[in-house]
Amino acid sequence: MIKTTLSSFAKSIGFNSQNYIPKEGASFSLFRIEVLSGLTVALALVPEAIAFAFVAGVAPLSGLYAAFIVGLITAVFGGRPGMISGATGALAVVMVALVMDHGAQYLFATVVLMGILQLLAGVFKLGKFIRMVPQPVMLGFVNGLAIVIGISQLSQFKTLNAMGQLEWISGNTLYYSIGFVVLTMLIIWLLPKITRAVPATLAAILVTSMLVLALKIDIPSVGDLASVKGGLPTFSIPNVPLNFETLKIIFPYAFILSAIGLIESLLTLNLVGEITNKRGGASQECLAQGFANTVTGFFGGMGGCAMIGQSMINVKSGGRTRIAGIAAALFLLIFILYTSNYIEMIPIAALVGVMFMVVIGTFAWNSLKILFFVPKSDALVIVLVTVVTVLEDLAVAVIVGVIVSALVFAWKSASRIRAVERPSVREKGAKVYEIEGPLFFSSTDSFLELFKPEEDPEVIIIDFAGSKVIDQSALKAIEDIADKYNSFGKKVKLRHLTKDCHRLLSRAGQLVVDSDDDPDYGIAVDYDVKLGIFGK
Repeated sequence: MIKTTLSSFAKSIGFNSQNYIPKEGASFSLFRIEVLSGLTVALALVPEAIAFAFVAGVAPLSGLYAAFIVGLITAVFGGRPGMISGATGALAVVMVALVMDHGAQYLFATVVLMGILQLLAGVFKLGKFIRMVPQPVMLGFVNGLAIVIGISQLSQFKTLNAMGQLEWISGNTLYYSIGFVVLTMLIIWLLPKITRAVPATLAAILVTSMLVLALKIDIPSVGDLASVKGGLPTFSIPNVPLNFETLKIIFPYAFILSAIGLIESLLTLNLVGEITNKRGGASQECLAQGFANTVTGFFGGMGGCAMIGQSMINVKSGGRTRIAGIAAALFLLIFILYTSNYIEMIPIAALVGVMFMVVIGTFAWNSLKILFFVPKSDALVIVLVTVVTVLEDLAVAVIVGVIVSALVFAWKSASRIRAVERPSVREKGAKVYEIEGPLFFSSTDSFLELFKPEEDPEVIIIDFAGSKVIDQSALKAIEDIADKYNSFGKKVKLRHLTKDCHRLLSRAGQLVVDSDDDPDYGIAVDYDVKLGIFGK
Protein backbone atom coordinates (compact mmCIF):
# COMPACT_ATOMS: atom_id res chain seq x y z
CA MET A 1 0.00 0.00 0.00
CA ILE A 2 2.73 2.45 1.00
CA LYS A 3 4.74 1.67 -2.12
CA THR A 4 1.70 2.22 -4.34
CA THR A 5 0.81 5.48 -2.63
CA LEU A 6 4.31 6.88 -2.87
CA SER A 7 4.55 5.75 -6.48
CA SER A 8 1.42 7.63 -7.47
CA PHE A 9 2.65 10.57 -5.42
CA ALA A 10 5.89 10.63 -7.37
CA LYS A 11 4.09 10.41 -10.69
CA SER A 12 2.05 13.47 -9.84
CA ILE A 13 5.08 15.73 -9.85
CA GLY A 14 6.40 14.76 -13.25
CA PHE A 15 7.07 17.70 -15.50
CA ASN A 16 5.12 16.05 -18.29
CA SER A 17 2.00 16.38 -16.19
CA GLN A 18 -0.72 18.77 -17.18
CA ASN A 19 -0.42 20.04 -13.61
CA TYR A 20 2.51 22.05 -14.92
CA ILE A 21 1.71 22.44 -18.58
CA PRO A 22 -1.96 22.24 -19.58
CA LYS A 23 -3.09 20.35 -22.64
CA GLU A 24 -3.33 23.61 -24.60
CA GLY A 25 0.46 23.72 -24.41
CA ALA A 26 3.03 26.09 -22.94
CA SER A 27 3.21 29.71 -24.02
CA PHE A 28 4.59 33.03 -22.85
CA SER A 29 1.05 34.23 -22.21
CA LEU A 30 0.32 31.25 -19.96
CA PHE A 31 3.59 31.68 -18.06
CA ARG A 32 2.95 35.43 -17.60
CA ILE A 33 -0.54 34.85 -16.21
CA GLU A 34 0.66 32.16 -13.82
CA VAL A 35 3.60 34.23 -12.53
CA LEU A 36 1.52 37.38 -12.09
CA SER A 37 -1.13 35.37 -10.25
CA GLY A 38 1.62 34.07 -7.98
CA LEU A 39 2.87 37.63 -7.37
CA THR A 40 -0.65 38.76 -6.44
CA VAL A 41 -1.04 35.89 -4.00
CA ALA A 42 2.37 36.57 -2.43
CA LEU A 43 1.51 40.24 -1.82
CA ALA A 44 -1.74 39.25 -0.11
CA LEU A 45 0.01 36.50 1.89
CA VAL A 46 2.39 38.83 3.70
CA PRO A 47 -0.01 40.65 6.06
CA GLU A 48 -2.05 37.48 6.65
CA ALA A 49 1.04 35.45 7.61
CA ILE A 50 2.14 38.20 9.98
CA ALA A 51 -1.33 38.55 11.49
CA PHE A 52 -1.71 34.79 12.05
CA ALA A 53 1.74 34.66 13.66
CA PHE A 54 0.58 37.34 16.11
CA VAL A 55 -2.57 35.32 16.84
CA ALA A 56 -0.48 32.20 17.55
CA GLY A 57 1.90 34.18 19.76
CA VAL A 58 5.07 33.59 17.70
CA ALA A 59 7.44 35.85 15.76
CA PRO A 60 6.16 37.28 12.44
CA LEU A 61 8.93 35.50 10.53
CA SER A 62 7.58 32.18 11.80
CA GLY A 63 4.35 32.88 9.92
CA LEU A 64 6.23 34.03 6.80
CA TYR A 65 8.52 30.98 6.82
CA ALA A 66 5.45 28.73 7.14
CA ALA A 67 3.78 30.48 4.22
CA PHE A 68 6.93 30.01 2.10
CA ILE A 69 7.76 26.37 3.00
CA VAL A 70 4.20 25.01 3.16
CA GLY A 71 3.25 27.00 0.07
CA LEU A 72 6.22 25.75 -1.97
CA ILE A 73 5.98 22.07 -1.01
CA THR A 74 2.22 21.82 -1.49
CA ALA A 75 2.45 23.70 -4.79
CA VAL A 76 4.89 21.08 -6.10
CA PHE A 77 3.42 17.93 -4.53
CA GLY A 78 -0.18 18.83 -3.71
CA GLY A 79 -3.31 17.15 -4.98
CA ARG A 80 -4.76 20.12 -6.85
CA PRO A 81 -2.96 22.69 -9.06
CA GLY A 82 -4.15 26.19 -8.24
CA MET A 83 -4.40 25.67 -4.50
CA ILE A 84 -2.42 27.92 -2.17
CA SER A 85 -1.31 26.85 1.30
CA GLY A 86 0.24 28.75 4.18
CA ALA A 87 -0.28 29.82 7.78
CA THR A 88 -4.00 30.04 8.56
CA GLY A 89 -6.20 31.51 11.27
CA ALA A 90 -8.00 28.21 11.89
CA LEU A 91 -4.70 26.67 13.04
CA ALA A 92 -3.41 29.79 14.79
CA VAL A 93 -6.30 29.93 17.28
CA VAL A 94 -5.48 26.36 18.38
CA MET A 95 -1.74 27.08 18.67
CA VAL A 96 -2.00 30.09 20.96
CA ALA A 97 -2.74 28.09 24.13
CA LEU A 98 0.24 25.78 23.53
CA VAL A 99 2.60 28.70 22.91
CA MET A 100 1.39 30.58 26.00
CA ASP A 101 1.83 27.53 28.25
CA HIS A 102 5.00 25.95 26.84
CA GLY A 103 6.67 28.30 24.32
CA ALA A 104 7.41 28.35 20.59
CA GLN A 105 9.77 25.35 20.62
CA TYR A 106 6.93 23.09 21.71
CA LEU A 107 4.88 24.50 18.85
CA PHE A 108 7.57 23.57 16.33
CA ALA A 109 7.70 20.02 17.76
CA THR A 110 3.91 19.88 17.52
CA VAL A 111 4.02 20.97 13.88
CA VAL A 112 6.46 18.14 13.10
CA LEU A 113 4.16 15.59 14.75
CA MET A 114 1.16 17.18 13.01
CA GLY A 115 2.90 16.59 9.69
CA ILE A 116 3.65 12.96 10.54
CA LEU A 117 -0.02 12.34 11.38
CA GLN A 118 -1.06 13.91 8.08
CA LEU A 119 1.44 11.73 6.23
CA LEU A 120 -0.13 8.67 7.84
CA ALA A 121 -3.56 9.90 6.76
CA GLY A 122 -2.25 10.09 3.20
CA VAL A 123 -0.57 6.67 3.31
CA PHE A 124 -3.78 5.02 4.53
CA LYS A 125 -5.84 7.05 2.03
CA LEU A 126 -8.08 8.64 4.66
CA GLY A 127 -8.55 11.66 2.43
CA LYS A 128 -11.25 9.79 0.51
CA PHE A 129 -13.58 10.25 3.47
CA ILE A 130 -14.00 13.87 2.38
CA ARG A 131 -16.51 12.41 -0.06
CA MET A 132 -18.78 11.87 2.93
CA VAL A 133 -19.23 15.63 3.33
CA PRO A 134 -22.66 16.46 1.85
CA GLN A 135 -23.21 19.42 -0.47
CA PRO A 136 -25.21 21.42 2.13
CA VAL A 137 -22.21 21.15 4.48
CA MET A 138 -19.95 22.40 1.68
CA LEU A 139 -22.22 25.40 1.07
CA GLY A 140 -22.33 26.19 4.78
CA PHE A 141 -18.55 25.86 5.04
CA VAL A 142 -17.96 28.21 2.10
CA ASN A 143 -20.41 30.81 3.41
CA GLY A 144 -19.11 30.60 6.97
CA LEU A 145 -15.51 30.88 5.89
CA ALA A 146 -16.32 33.87 3.67
CA ILE A 147 -17.90 35.60 6.66
CA VAL A 148 -14.93 34.74 8.88
CA ILE A 149 -12.49 36.14 6.30
CA GLY A 150 -14.56 39.33 6.07
CA ILE A 151 -14.77 39.78 9.85
CA SER A 152 -11.04 39.14 10.24
CA GLN A 153 -10.26 42.03 7.91
CA LEU A 154 -11.97 44.48 10.28
CA SER A 155 -9.06 44.04 12.70
CA GLN A 156 -6.88 45.81 10.12
CA PHE A 157 -8.71 49.02 11.01
CA LYS A 158 -7.33 48.81 14.55
CA THR A 159 -4.02 50.08 15.88
CA LEU A 160 -2.08 49.93 19.13
CA ASN A 161 -2.49 52.93 21.46
CA ALA A 162 0.02 54.28 23.97
CA MET A 163 -1.17 51.68 26.51
CA GLY A 164 -0.42 48.85 24.09
CA GLN A 165 -4.11 48.14 23.52
CA LEU A 166 -5.90 47.79 20.20
CA GLU A 167 -8.29 50.57 19.28
CA TRP A 168 -10.15 51.62 16.13
CA ILE A 169 -8.43 54.14 13.91
CA SER A 170 -10.38 57.38 13.57
CA GLY A 171 -10.55 60.72 11.79
CA ASN A 172 -8.94 61.20 8.39
CA THR A 173 -6.95 57.99 8.75
CA LEU A 174 -10.19 55.99 8.92
CA TYR A 175 -11.82 57.89 6.05
CA TYR A 176 -8.79 57.55 3.78
CA SER A 177 -8.49 53.85 4.61
CA ILE A 178 -12.13 53.19 3.75
CA GLY A 179 -11.74 55.22 0.57
CA PHE A 180 -8.76 53.20 -0.63
CA VAL A 181 -10.50 49.95 0.27
CA VAL A 182 -13.39 50.98 -1.97
CA LEU A 183 -10.98 52.12 -4.72
CA THR A 184 -9.21 48.75 -4.64
CA MET A 185 -12.51 46.92 -4.92
CA LEU A 186 -13.64 49.11 -7.84
CA ILE A 187 -10.41 48.46 -9.77
CA ILE A 188 -10.74 44.70 -9.25
CA TRP A 189 -14.34 44.87 -10.47
CA LEU A 190 -13.84 47.19 -13.45
CA LEU A 191 -10.44 46.22 -14.89
CA PRO A 192 -11.48 42.76 -16.23
CA LYS A 193 -14.17 44.53 -18.26
CA ILE A 194 -11.41 46.56 -19.99
CA THR A 195 -8.44 44.17 -20.20
CA ARG A 196 -7.17 40.88 -18.80
CA ALA A 197 -3.53 41.50 -19.67
CA VAL A 198 -2.73 42.03 -15.97
CA PRO A 199 -4.49 40.37 -13.02
CA ALA A 200 -6.97 42.88 -11.67
CA THR A 201 -5.97 42.16 -8.07
CA LEU A 202 -2.30 42.93 -8.72
CA ALA A 203 -3.16 46.09 -10.65
CA ALA A 204 -5.40 47.27 -7.80
CA ILE A 205 -2.63 46.77 -5.21
CA LEU A 206 -0.07 48.62 -7.35
CA VAL A 207 -2.36 51.56 -8.26
CA THR A 208 -3.54 52.04 -4.68
CA SER A 209 0.00 51.84 -3.30
CA MET A 210 1.32 54.39 -5.83
CA LEU A 211 -1.53 56.81 -5.09
CA VAL A 212 -0.93 56.62 -1.34
CA LEU A 213 2.81 57.19 -1.80
CA ALA A 214 2.38 59.97 -4.37
CA LEU A 215 -0.16 61.86 -2.27
CA LYS A 216 1.80 61.15 0.95
CA ILE A 217 -1.31 59.98 2.74
CA ASP A 218 -0.69 58.65 6.23
CA ILE A 219 -2.56 55.36 6.55
CA PRO A 220 -1.40 52.02 8.04
CA SER A 221 0.94 49.96 5.86
CA VAL A 222 2.38 46.44 6.01
CA GLY A 223 5.47 47.79 7.76
CA ASP A 224 3.28 49.01 10.64
CA LEU A 225 2.38 45.39 11.44
CA ALA A 226 5.93 44.09 11.61
CA SER A 227 9.17 43.96 9.67
CA VAL A 228 9.13 41.55 6.75
CA LYS A 229 12.91 41.45 6.45
CA GLY A 230 14.71 38.26 7.39
CA GLY A 231 17.18 35.65 6.21
CA LEU A 232 16.80 32.16 4.86
CA PRO A 233 15.07 29.75 7.25
CA THR A 234 17.61 27.54 9.00
CA PHE A 235 17.28 23.90 10.00
CA SER A 236 17.06 23.15 13.70
CA ILE A 237 15.60 20.36 15.79
CA PRO A 238 12.94 21.75 18.19
CA ASN A 239 14.55 22.35 21.56
CA VAL A 240 12.27 20.15 23.66
CA PRO A 241 12.93 17.07 25.80
CA LEU A 242 12.52 13.91 23.76
CA ASN A 243 10.44 11.95 26.27
CA PHE A 244 6.92 10.71 26.95
CA GLU A 245 5.99 13.84 28.92
CA THR A 246 6.64 16.00 25.86
CA LEU A 247 4.56 13.63 23.75
CA LYS A 248 1.67 13.92 26.24
CA ILE A 249 1.79 17.70 25.86
CA ILE A 250 2.09 17.97 22.10
CA PHE A 251 0.06 14.99 20.84
CA PRO A 252 -3.44 16.40 21.59
CA TYR A 253 -2.54 19.65 19.85
CA ALA A 254 -0.91 17.82 16.94
CA PHE A 255 -3.97 15.62 16.46
CA ILE A 256 -6.39 18.58 16.48
CA LEU A 257 -4.16 20.64 14.19
CA SER A 258 -3.72 17.78 11.72
CA ALA A 259 -7.49 17.18 11.61
CA ILE A 260 -8.34 20.86 11.14
CA GLY A 261 -5.59 21.27 8.55
CA LEU A 262 -6.73 18.28 6.50
CA ILE A 263 -10.41 19.17 6.68
CA GLU A 264 -9.78 22.74 5.52
CA SER A 265 -7.32 21.55 2.85
CA LEU A 266 -9.62 18.85 1.46
CA LEU A 267 -12.66 21.11 1.42
CA THR A 268 -10.61 23.76 -0.38
CA LEU A 269 -9.43 21.03 -2.75
CA ASN A 270 -13.05 20.24 -3.61
CA LEU A 271 -13.93 23.91 -4.01
CA VAL A 272 -10.99 24.61 -6.34
CA GLY A 273 -11.81 21.39 -8.20
CA GLU A 274 -15.31 22.66 -8.94
CA ILE A 275 -13.86 25.84 -10.44
CA THR A 276 -11.07 24.17 -12.42
CA ASN A 277 -13.11 21.06 -13.35
CA LYS A 278 -10.60 18.68 -11.79
CA ARG A 279 -11.26 15.85 -9.38
CA GLY A 280 -9.32 13.47 -7.16
CA GLY A 281 -6.03 14.01 -5.36
CA ALA A 282 -7.32 13.84 -1.77
CA SER A 283 -4.76 11.30 -0.53
CA GLN A 284 -1.99 13.08 -2.41
CA GLU A 285 -2.99 16.36 -0.74
CA CYS A 286 -2.78 14.66 2.68
CA LEU A 287 0.74 13.47 1.84
CA ALA A 288 1.78 16.92 0.60
CA GLN A 289 0.38 18.70 3.65
CA GLY A 290 2.07 16.20 5.95
CA PHE A 291 5.43 16.51 4.20
CA ALA A 292 5.16 20.32 4.21
CA ASN A 293 4.35 20.60 7.91
CA THR A 294 7.01 18.08 8.92
CA VAL A 295 9.64 20.14 7.10
CA THR A 296 8.24 23.45 8.37
CA GLY A 297 8.54 22.41 12.00
CA PHE A 298 12.27 21.85 11.54
CA PHE A 299 12.73 25.32 10.00
CA GLY A 300 10.94 27.40 12.62
CA GLY A 301 7.62 27.71 10.80
CA MET A 302 4.27 27.70 12.58
CA GLY A 303 2.69 25.16 10.21
CA GLY A 304 -0.18 25.62 7.83
CA CYS A 305 -2.76 24.21 5.48
CA ALA A 306 -4.70 25.20 2.36
CA MET A 307 -6.00 28.78 2.34
CA ILE A 308 -9.37 29.22 0.71
CA GLY A 309 -9.00 33.00 0.43
CA GLN A 310 -5.60 32.90 -1.28
CA SER A 311 -6.67 29.96 -3.44
CA MET A 312 -9.63 32.01 -4.65
CA ILE A 313 -7.34 34.97 -5.39
CA ASN A 314 -5.13 32.64 -7.42
CA VAL A 315 -7.81 30.98 -9.54
CA LYS A 316 -9.67 34.25 -10.06
CA SER A 317 -6.40 35.84 -11.24
CA GLY A 318 -5.94 33.06 -13.80
CA GLY A 319 -3.71 30.63 -11.89
CA ARG A 320 -4.52 27.09 -12.98
CA THR A 321 -1.21 25.20 -12.78
CA ARG A 322 1.46 24.53 -10.17
CA ILE A 323 3.52 27.38 -11.60
CA ALA A 324 1.38 29.98 -9.82
CA GLY A 325 1.79 28.35 -6.39
CA ILE A 326 5.53 27.91 -6.86
CA ALA A 327 5.86 31.52 -8.02
CA ALA A 328 3.90 32.76 -4.98
CA ALA A 329 6.24 30.93 -2.59
CA LEU A 330 9.39 32.15 -4.36
CA PHE A 331 8.12 35.75 -4.48
CA LEU A 332 7.45 35.54 -0.76
CA LEU A 333 11.03 34.44 -0.14
CA ILE A 334 12.30 37.31 -2.33
CA PHE A 335 10.20 39.73 -0.28
CA ILE A 336 11.75 38.41 2.94
CA LEU A 337 15.33 38.53 1.63
CA TYR A 338 15.56 41.52 -0.71
CA THR A 339 12.48 43.70 -1.16
CA SER A 340 11.06 43.96 2.35
CA ASN A 341 11.34 47.79 2.31
CA TYR A 342 9.04 48.06 -0.72
CA ILE A 343 6.56 45.47 0.52
CA GLU A 344 6.29 47.27 3.84
CA MET A 345 5.07 50.37 1.95
CA ILE A 346 1.93 48.65 0.66
CA PRO A 347 -1.13 50.12 2.41
CA ILE A 348 -3.17 47.68 4.44
CA ALA A 349 -6.30 49.18 2.85
CA ALA A 350 -5.33 47.77 -0.55
CA LEU A 351 -4.99 44.25 0.83
CA VAL A 352 -8.24 44.58 2.82
CA GLY A 353 -9.99 45.58 -0.41
CA VAL A 354 -8.59 42.47 -2.10
CA MET A 355 -9.85 40.23 0.69
CA PHE A 356 -13.30 41.86 0.65
CA MET A 357 -13.56 41.01 -3.04
CA VAL A 358 -12.51 37.46 -2.18
CA VAL A 359 -15.33 37.34 0.36
CA ILE A 360 -17.86 38.54 -2.22
CA GLY A 361 -16.60 36.00 -4.75
CA THR A 362 -16.40 33.13 -2.26
CA PHE A 363 -19.81 33.48 -0.63
CA ALA A 364 -22.32 31.16 -2.33
CA TRP A 365 -25.00 33.79 -2.98
CA ASN A 366 -27.19 31.27 -4.78
CA SER A 367 -27.50 29.40 -1.47
CA LEU A 368 -29.72 32.24 -0.20
CA LYS A 369 -32.14 31.49 -3.03
CA ILE A 370 -32.05 27.71 -2.85
CA LEU A 371 -32.81 27.77 0.89
CA PHE A 372 -36.47 28.13 -0.11
CA PHE A 373 -36.42 25.28 -2.64
CA VAL A 374 -34.29 22.53 -1.05
CA PRO A 375 -35.64 20.24 1.71
CA LYS A 376 -35.92 21.98 5.07
CA SER A 377 -33.33 19.61 6.52
CA ASP A 378 -30.74 20.68 3.90
CA ALA A 379 -31.54 24.35 4.51
CA LEU A 380 -31.04 23.77 8.26
CA VAL A 381 -27.63 22.15 7.64
CA ILE A 382 -26.49 25.05 5.42
CA VAL A 383 -27.44 27.65 8.05
CA LEU A 384 -26.12 25.54 10.95
CA VAL A 385 -22.69 24.94 9.40
CA THR A 386 -22.41 28.62 8.45
CA VAL A 387 -23.19 29.76 12.01
CA VAL A 388 -20.92 27.19 13.69
CA THR A 389 -18.04 28.08 11.34
CA VAL A 390 -18.37 31.73 12.35
CA LEU A 391 -18.86 31.10 16.08
CA GLU A 392 -16.53 28.13 16.61
CA ASP A 393 -14.20 26.80 13.91
CA LEU A 394 -14.20 24.93 10.64
CA ALA A 395 -13.54 21.45 12.02
CA VAL A 396 -16.37 21.61 14.56
CA ALA A 397 -18.73 23.01 11.90
CA VAL A 398 -17.99 20.24 9.40
CA ILE A 399 -18.31 17.51 12.04
CA VAL A 400 -21.62 18.97 13.26
CA GLY A 401 -22.87 19.28 9.67
CA VAL A 402 -21.96 15.68 8.78
CA ILE A 403 -23.55 14.34 11.99
CA VAL A 404 -26.78 16.29 11.47
CA SER A 405 -26.93 15.24 7.80
CA ALA A 406 -26.39 11.59 8.81
CA LEU A 407 -29.13 11.79 11.44
CA VAL A 408 -31.53 13.35 8.94
CA PHE A 409 -30.71 10.63 6.42
CA ALA A 410 -31.23 7.94 9.04
CA TRP A 411 -34.59 9.43 10.02
CA LYS A 412 -35.77 9.65 6.43
CA SER A 413 -34.59 6.13 5.64
CA ALA A 414 -36.32 4.78 8.74
CA SER A 415 -39.60 6.33 7.70
CA ARG A 416 -39.45 4.59 4.31
CA ILE A 417 -39.61 1.01 5.60
CA ARG A 418 -42.94 -0.71 5.06
CA ALA A 419 -44.37 -4.10 4.18
CA VAL A 420 -46.74 -5.43 1.54
CA GLU A 421 -48.71 -8.41 2.88
CA ARG A 422 -49.93 -11.23 0.64
CA PRO A 423 -50.61 -14.98 0.76
CA SER A 424 -47.74 -17.24 -0.33
CA VAL A 425 -48.00 -18.70 -3.82
CA ARG A 426 -45.44 -21.46 -3.25
CA GLU A 427 -46.37 -22.51 0.28
CA LYS A 428 -50.07 -22.98 0.90
CA GLY A 429 -51.38 -21.28 4.03
CA ALA A 430 -48.23 -19.19 4.55
CA LYS A 431 -48.17 -15.41 4.56
CA VAL A 432 -45.53 -13.24 2.86
CA TYR A 433 -44.30 -9.86 4.13
CA GLU A 434 -42.56 -8.05 1.26
CA ILE A 435 -40.27 -5.56 3.00
CA GLU A 436 -39.46 -2.26 1.29
CA GLY A 437 -36.74 0.06 2.58
CA PRO A 438 -33.39 -0.53 4.37
CA LEU A 439 -33.32 -2.33 7.71
CA PHE A 440 -30.78 -0.74 10.09
CA PHE A 441 -30.60 0.75 13.59
CA SER A 442 -32.94 3.63 12.85
CA SER A 443 -35.68 1.58 11.18
CA THR A 444 -35.82 -1.46 13.49
CA ASP A 445 -38.68 -0.13 15.64
CA SER A 446 -40.80 0.57 12.56
CA PHE A 447 -39.85 -2.87 11.19
CA LEU A 448 -41.04 -4.64 14.35
CA GLU A 449 -44.38 -2.81 14.19
CA LEU A 450 -45.11 -4.23 10.71
CA PHE A 451 -45.88 -7.74 11.98
CA LYS A 452 -48.94 -9.28 13.71
CA PRO A 453 -47.81 -12.52 15.40
CA GLU A 454 -51.15 -13.11 17.10
CA GLU A 455 -53.14 -12.95 13.86
CA ASP A 456 -50.70 -14.47 11.33
CA PRO A 457 -50.75 -18.12 10.12
CA GLU A 458 -48.37 -20.88 11.21
CA VAL A 459 -45.69 -19.88 8.70
CA ILE A 460 -44.68 -16.40 7.59
CA ILE A 461 -42.07 -15.51 4.97
CA ILE A 462 -40.19 -12.21 5.18
CA ASP A 463 -39.19 -11.26 1.63
CA PHE A 464 -36.16 -8.92 1.45
CA ALA A 465 -36.18 -8.45 -2.35
CA GLY A 466 -36.93 -4.74 -1.85
CA SER A 467 -34.87 -4.31 1.31
CA LYS A 468 -31.38 -4.73 2.68
CA VAL A 469 -30.09 -5.93 6.06
CA ILE A 470 -27.37 -3.46 7.05
CA ASP A 471 -26.16 -3.72 10.64
CA GLN A 472 -26.24 -5.61 13.95
CA SER A 473 -29.42 -3.81 15.03
CA ALA A 474 -31.12 -5.27 11.94
CA LEU A 475 -29.90 -8.77 12.85
CA LYS A 476 -31.24 -8.35 16.36
CA ALA A 477 -34.61 -7.15 15.00
CA ILE A 478 -34.91 -10.26 12.76
CA GLU A 479 -34.17 -12.51 15.71
CA ASP A 480 -36.70 -10.66 17.88
CA ILE A 481 -39.41 -11.19 15.27
CA ALA A 482 -38.55 -14.86 14.91
CA ASP A 483 -38.56 -15.26 18.69
CA LYS A 484 -41.92 -13.55 19.01
CA TYR A 485 -43.49 -15.83 16.40
CA ASN A 486 -41.78 -18.83 18.01
CA SER A 487 -43.50 -18.00 21.33
CA PHE A 488 -46.83 -18.45 19.50
CA GLY A 489 -45.67 -21.74 18.01
CA LYS A 490 -45.20 -20.19 14.58
CA LYS A 491 -42.28 -20.21 12.13
CA VAL A 492 -40.39 -17.41 10.33
CA LYS A 493 -38.48 -17.83 7.05
CA LEU A 494 -36.33 -15.32 5.15
CA ARG A 495 -36.35 -15.02 1.39
CA HIS A 496 -34.50 -13.10 -1.39
CA LEU A 497 -31.52 -12.06 0.68
CA THR A 498 -28.86 -10.26 -1.33
CA LYS A 499 -25.40 -11.82 -1.29
CA ASP A 500 -24.00 -9.31 1.20
CA CYS A 501 -27.07 -9.74 3.44
CA HIS A 502 -26.68 -13.51 3.23
CA ARG A 503 -23.00 -13.17 4.15
CA LEU A 504 -23.87 -10.89 7.10
CA LEU A 505 -26.51 -13.22 8.54
CA SER A 506 -24.40 -16.33 7.93
CA ARG A 507 -21.41 -14.81 9.71
CA ALA A 508 -23.66 -14.03 12.65
CA GLY A 509 -24.77 -17.68 12.67
CA GLN A 510 -28.36 -16.59 12.27
CA LEU A 511 -29.29 -18.57 9.12
CA VAL A 512 -30.18 -22.22 8.88
CA VAL A 513 -28.63 -23.13 5.50
CA ASP A 514 -29.75 -26.40 3.94
CA SER A 515 -27.62 -28.54 1.64
CA ASP A 516 -29.83 -27.69 -1.32
CA ASP A 517 -29.11 -23.96 -0.93
CA ASP A 518 -28.71 -22.10 -4.21
CA PRO A 519 -25.62 -19.82 -3.74
CA ASP A 520 -26.35 -17.85 -6.89
CA TYR A 521 -30.02 -17.27 -6.02
CA GLY A 522 -31.25 -18.59 -9.34
CA ILE A 523 -34.29 -19.80 -7.41
CA ALA A 524 -35.95 -18.35 -4.32
CA VAL A 525 -34.54 -20.03 -1.21
CA ASP A 526 -36.19 -19.75 2.18
CA TYR A 527 -34.00 -19.66 5.28
CA ASP A 528 -34.97 -20.53 8.82
CA VAL A 529 -33.77 -18.28 11.63
CA LYS A 530 -31.67 -19.48 14.56
CA LEU A 531 -32.69 -18.02 17.90
CA GLY A 532 -30.57 -16.91 20.83
CA ILE A 533 -27.64 -15.58 18.79
CA PHE A 534 -27.98 -12.07 20.21
CA GLY A 535 -29.85 -13.00 23.36
CA LYS A 536 -33.24 -11.89 24.50
